Amino acid sequence: MAEQLRLMAVHAHPDDESSKGAATTAKYVAEGVDVLVVTCTGGERGSVLNPKLDRPEVWANIADIRRAEMDAARAILGIEQAWLGFVDSGLPEGDPLPPLPEGCFALQDVGVAAGPLVRLMRQFRPHVVTTYDEEGGYPHPDHIMCHKVSVAAFEAAGDPERYPELGEPWQPLKLYYDIGFSKGKILALHEAILAGGAESPYAEWLTRWDDRPDKGPRITTRVECAEYFPVRDDALRAHATQVDPDGFWFQVPMELQQRAWSTEDFQLVRSLVDSPLPESDLFAGIRETAHAR
Repeated sequence: MAEQLRLMAVHAHPDDESSKGAATTAKYVAEGVDVLVVTCTGGERGSVLNPKLDRPEVWANIADIRRAEMDAARAILGIEQAWLGFVDSGLPEGDPLPPLPEGCFALQDVGVAAGPLVRLMRQFRPHVVTTYDEEGGYPHPDHIMCHKVSVAAFEAAGDPERYPELGEPWQPLKLYYDIGFSKGKILALHEAILAGGAESPYAEWLTRWDDRPDKGPRITTRVECAEYFPVRDDALRAHATQVDPDGFWFQVPMELQQRAWSTEDFQLVRSLVDSPLPESDLFAGIRETAHAR
């Protein structure tokens, strides 16, 4: 009997699992893969980005509301989900930047903070782990810390001499970084919108692209998942405090998105199996060898 395939996606806040790689996780769930999303913080310091919900009673109960939103998104995606229990660091603004709040996730010792994730890896026993790159995907302190903790746990989970009190060792076989946006993707969407005679919401973004590196060349793995873009968007809308249903993210027609860029993209950064690049499957090299251990 082939072993049940398992995917762990590690994210910083509730809503990140729906805006980064959600169509991929929905696709694998539909194919029978066990998918566990790990949420490092409760998102307690997140903004209310939906003007319809920018109300005092929402701010007063934001922690509970964000958990309820995560419950709804989890059901839509069909995933399992676990909280690491750390406190949101917030996104500091100003010049100079203010100090981060005492006790927040981004100020934890990486070795200590990796412990709960090592425990989950040994319990869930994922074959594949996805997380953010060294810049956090974008430079939010919690996203950068999520990267550090994910990499540390990936390296430690299979070592019997590290965290021996946290369960039997288990070594995940592949580690990926989400590459949510590349210049090629934004340009493809932009040009498809213009070709359809509409105004592109990406025009200003592209004018600023020279100020940021293009992560397109880092992509090693493109997962065809356009069929699941509507599931992704439904899950994202479930995080109602975090997205405006009439806002930027939902301005591009679904059919156009599916046609112009039908994949979600990743960078393979660690592999303990033979998986020649480029890939179209996060489990490439694993499906052939994942037998009962």
